[in-house]
Amino acid sequence: MQLPVLNDAPAAKSGCSASSCGTTDSQMDSLPDSIREKVQNHPCYSEDAHHYFARMHVAVAPACNIQCHYCNRKYDCANESRPGVVSEVLTPDQAVKKTMAVAANIPQMTVLGIAGPGDPLANPEKTFETFRRLSEEAPDIKLCVSTNGLALPDSVEELSKHNIDHVTITINCVDPEIGAKIYPWIFWNNRRIKGVKGAKILIEQQQKGLEMLIAKGILVKVNSVMIPGINDEHLAEVSRVVKSKGAFLHNVMPLIAEAEHGTFYGVMGQRGPTPDELQDLQDSCSGDMNMMRHCRQCRADAVGMLGEDRGDEFTMDKIEDMEIDYQAAMEKRKVIHAAIQEEMDSKRLEKARKVETQNFASLRTRPVLMAVATSGQGVINVHFGHAKEFLIYEASPEGVRFISHRKADQYCGGDVSCGETESTLQTTIRSLAGCEAVLCSKVGYEPWEMLEQAGIMPNGEHAMENIEEAVMVVYLEMAKAGKLDTEQLRASA
Repeated sequence: MQLPVLNDAPAAKSGCSASSCGTTDSQMDSLPDSIREKVQNHPCYSEDAHHYFARMHVAVAPACNIQCHYCNRKYDCANESRPGVVSEVLTPDQAVKKTMAVAANIPQMTVLGIAGPGDPLANPEKTFETFRRLSEEAPDIKLCVSTNGLALPDSVEELSKHNIDHVTITINCVDPEIGAKIYPWIFWNNRRIKGVKGAKILIEQQQKGLEMLIAKGILVKVNSVMIPGINDEHLAEVSRVVKSKGAFLHNVMPLIAEAEHGTFYGVMGQRGPTPDELQDLQDSCSGDMNMMRHCRQCRADAVGMLGEDRGDEFTMDKIEDMEIDYQAAMEKRKVIHAAIQEEMDSKRLEKARKVETQNFASLRTRPVLMAVATSGQGVINVHFGHAKEFLIYEASPEGVRFISHRKADQYCGGDVSCGETESTLQTTIRSLAGCEAVLCSKVGYEPWEMLEQAGIMPNGEHAMENIEEAVMVVYLEMAKAGKLDTEQLRASA
């Protein structure tokens, strides 16, 4: 698809430099070989990779050593998708068996993480037994751990012994006064310590553990939960501090605080951030710091691509009936991974070539948000009514950048007749607030009309096309049609 060449005018402000929007193609090219090799097929560390590679979590760590006002761990729960929720708590032996079954049946799965439902390092025996077994029996799988950091300094040496080169630490503050509003207590040296004193110990342990991991050459991603009125104005300082100590990636996530989840914040009516508030904070935190914007805040037993959950296919009762030849599976996985990497590299080179021949600087236009329905591979390939989530992209004279994802109710349940209910469809459309277009493989008549009434332009003309190219084409069409309240677009093919 040939895009116009545009020249000779200043670019509109888009709020993000080419180097600040996450682990994008340009950043991948500038990374040292040692780091690029670690992240290029990691769906959580690379925005590009999350379109192609899958991950899974095994829930072997039920206990936790801190209490967070935004957390309520739930077991045997299949209807919620958020951290701390699982359907099955596993033994290390079950976790290994499940991981190998998933890796054999989902060959694009590259990463195994332990993220709860409590804190993995508060359950060291189960966590490290699982890692030890997997590093021996499935050496082609990357191993990750997510922790609150309280027990991290005591665990760094053990972590470095296994095939673990990625660690995520949840750091919501570097000020104990703010921490006391987030953490009612920690369990430290066999005592429950409350308030500012407990928060101070937690922060010190997190920072010490971060420094120790960096010294070991282990990549660190920092997660932060954005809590309006509590730590939202403070998180830019958190980002500055963790970057200065060597963190590779910062993931600022929205607070999940629905009352039905039973968390303290939910019951007390603490609201989560709006999409605009989250984007503004992520942009203010970015600077030269890599920002992760594609996080799905996964369950502690998530399986599959980011944005999907295939856990029901791999319950322990189903796995018991599977016969897995993992050596053969490893060979198949190697071939598939190589093919995916070749496709990614090819697309990256093609994108770089197009960037070199295109100049959008003559566009005197404002940025526009567009929603995209996709199931992966970087293409538009999902019917509007089948979408469980939408990826949000911003188009501007500086190009196209990924912003976030938004969950949506899947209202269409059939191939012939959608049978959608008005309330569910309205909820889906409401989730796209702020977007001016939605790109999908197909849109039905009723949602088309309701989208237009909501000021969102439906577009089904770019099915199976590259997302970023299609978004820019639609953006240029909007500019040419005078829909962006700007000077007339000057373009030449």
